Amino acid sequence: MAQEIEHTHLPIRGLNLHVAQVGTGELGTVVFLHGFPEIWYSWRHQMRAVAAAGYRAIAPDCRGYGLSEQPPEHEEVSPDDLIADVLGILDALSVPKAFLVGKDFGAMPAYEFALQHPGRTLGVVCLGIPFNPAPMSFDAIMPEGFYILRWREPGRAEADFGRFDVRRVVRTIYVLFAGAEIPIAKEGQEIMDLADLSTPLPEWFTEEDLDAYAKLYEKSGFGYPLKMPYRSMHKLPNRLDAKFQVPVFMVMGEKDYAFKFPGFETAMRGGVMDNFMPDLKITYIPEGSHFVQEQLPEQVNDLLLGFLRDHPSAA
Repeated sequence: MAQEIEHTHLPIRGLNLHVAQVGTGELGTVVFLHGFPEIWYSWRHQMRAVAAAGYRAIAPDCRGYGLSEQPPEHEEVSPDDLIADVLGILDALSVPKAFLVGKDFGAMPAYEFALQHPGRTLGVVCLGIPFNPAPMSFDAIMPEGFYILRWREPGRAEADFGRFDVRRVVRTIYVLFAGAEIPIAKEGQEIMDLADLSTPLPEWFTEEDLDAYAKLYEKSGFGYPLKMPYRSMHKLPNRLDAKFQVPVFMVMGEKDYAFKFPGFETAMRGGVMDNFMPDLKITYIPEGSHFVQEQLPEQVNDLLLGFLRDHPSAA
């Protein structure tokens, strides 16, 4: 019988952060870090799989997301907060070491935590985002309508999103991000105009899934998610001298639109990441989309469990 996912709030660095968890953890702990427009729920399939295999799964809602508390509105947003929050969660739950699994912008704190706290990290698994040793600048290489450039502009996405209810916004972003093409708006067009209700949801994403996401984003809104990551990417540290001391496993869906970002495929296929990661494995999933862990959960679960088994912890 599948174990039930439990929910709690932990006081972490002045904020009450929501944490979903399941499993006894006799084989170790796995921390799942979501992206946008995601939430702890994005990892539901993987959490149950690792729990059934003997691990403890922990999936927080990032600060300002879902059921986690909002930081003060005028507080400066920094990627450093995400790393410090992970450390605070491990300390609060008395977890000495953990595997980190990151997706989308959740890959950034997973990589950085491993670099800053190798003694607390058993290994890193990242979906869809290769390690980048320096902050990416899209201004010179992408058109003005590129969604990250649009959402980086204060007030632009708020006005765009504000035309629709939360469920419609999440639906549109899921439809766009599930595709193989980078979302780019034309002049006079907004990102939310790139899909409408006639565009079907991906076959693996149900109306009930959409309801779960919408309910959580109705709680948090989109204010902080637009700041983190889109308006704070330039604050990511320069890591040209990085040398990972833990094993890293990168899983890339070849139909993930992010695979078409300038430099991403070169970083992965050209061996660039090997310069920073002595123990690196990369696996490509030919039909995998940006949401590969929800689209093809059994395949991703098998890959994840294989990595965990190959790197046993001393739990």
